[in-house]
Amino acid sequence: MKLFSRIFGEGKPIIIIHGLFGMSDNWNTLAKKFSKDFCVHVVDLRNHGYSPHSPHFNYKLLSEDILEYINQQRLFKPVIIGHSLGGKITMKLVATQSSIVEKIVIVDISPRNYDIMFHQNILKILNAIDLSKHFSRQEIDHNLSNDIPDKNIRSFLLKNLYRNENKLFAWKFNIDSLLNNLHNINEDFLIGKPIDTPSLFLKGERSNYITVKDENLIKNHFSQAIIKKINHAGHWVHAENPDQFYLEVSSFINL
Repeated sequence: MKLFSRIFGEGKPIIIIHGLFGMSDNWNTLAKKFSKDFCVHVVDLRNHGYSPHSPHFNYKLLSEDILEYINQQRLFKPVIIGHSLGGKITMKLVATQSSIVEKIVIVDISPRNYDIMFHQNILKILNAIDLSKHFSRQEIDHNLSNDIPDKNIRSFLLKNLYRNENKLFAWKFNIDSLLNNLHNINEDFLIGKPIDTPSLFLKGERSNYITVKDENLIKNHFSQAIIKKINHAGHWVHAENPDQFYLEVSSFINL
């Protein structure tokens, strides 16, 4: 599948892969900062952002989409930065195609299963809203507030609203496909023999996505893994402490 992307700068290639419900727009500020030294490709995954919708959604296809993008753009040994779902896609890619990348940065995710109930509930809540009856983002935000009280999560989700050809609100992500395939992104991962790709794992200080137990799992599967904590950050590490995130990633790439 041909993915939509935003490309900034020139030089050594970096690919940034967002997480579930995300899109390339979420990374524009950091991408522009990295573009002072690198050529940064920020992609929209299938069923997200401006990339095509598909009834099929699993790690094999998602990682093949990234491989196809690398080949289409003729990128030599890119560094891949993957957040959450994007991190798992990156791990899946290097498990089969480790020679195609130079380094990977995995942001606040480990190679294990996670409870999908939270994401499933979010999708059901969004799917239950009749967007045709709403005429402003504020209305939709108010409608969501009872079921999703966290304003930051609502704000993140509402970035996916757009007006379709009929001037009605719609979601950029493909809710039906994500609901039908959510179980596919909770599969057991790995990954045969240990992977020797240079790897940086970044964990949010206030996040529980990478535990002490997970750190041992990471080191068992990624023989060159470096694990670092981003201070004062939850799961959206890059948004909550972008300065430290930028410094850690830049230092790792330039090692």
